[in-house]
Amino acid sequence: MTGRHDVSDAEWAVIAPLLPNKPRGVARVDDRRVISGIFYILRTGAPWRDLPERYGPRTTVYNRYNRWAKAGVWLRIFEALAEKSPS
Repeated sequence: MTGRHDVSDAEWAVIAPLLPNKPRGVARVDDRRVISGIFYILRTGAPWRDLPERYGPRTTVYNRYNRWAKAGVWLRIFEALAEKSPS
C-alpha cells in the first residue's frame, strides 16, 4: 500500500541513481521506503517517533536522513528534482 507522501515512480527514477550504494554487512532497509518515510516527516512536520511503521524503523530512517545530509546527498537530490520540475 502506498500513501500520498510516498515517492512516485517519476521521482524515484531521478533519485535512485543519486543514492550512495555501499552495502555493509547487514541487509539495508529499502531506500525507496526510507526516502518515502523521510518525505513523510518533511511534508507533515510530524516528530520522528510518529513515523508510520510502513516506512521501516524510525531510527534507520532518521540515521539515513542525517548521514545523507552530512554527505551532501540531499542537496544533489533536490537539485536534480528541481531541474526536472516544470517551470
